[in-house]
Amino acid sequence: MADQKPTQSIHEYLAEFDDIPGTRVYTAARARRGYHINQFAMSLMKAENRERFKADEKAYLDEWDISDEGKAALLARDYNKLLDLGGNVYFLSKLFSTDGLSFAEAVSTMTDMTFPEYREMMMQGGRSPEGNRSIKGGY
Repeated sequence: MADQKPTQSIHEYLAEFDDIPGTRVYTAARARRGYHINQFAMSLMKAENRERFKADEKAYLDEWDISDEGKAALLARDYNKLLDLGGNVYFLSKLFSTDGLSFAEAVSTMTDMTFPEYREMMMQGGRSPEGNRSIKGGY
């Protein structure tokens, strides 16, 4: 039994995570896709870069090899789209901070809740797993 070959490829295994509502697993493929978005976000660790970005966001973004779709998502602060494009939430937190947002406040924008509603939900133990376990299974 120990030498049985797996019946599922790594790609099939990782694809199963796409069935969890609201979940984006940060895979190697996502990391490659979002490399430039994440490098941009990390550049905001330096005060001079934050100031340049705040002075003219579009001009600063144009210095990076980021797709038009990625630039639009960054300008709109569409964090769900940025995650889909390979952004890493921990790198994107540099953008949250540049905007003067706490991590929790920024993450609340990724939900259908206001920040006070999101904060209360988290204080009560987080999102219920009921209805949030499977897209195709409906539970």
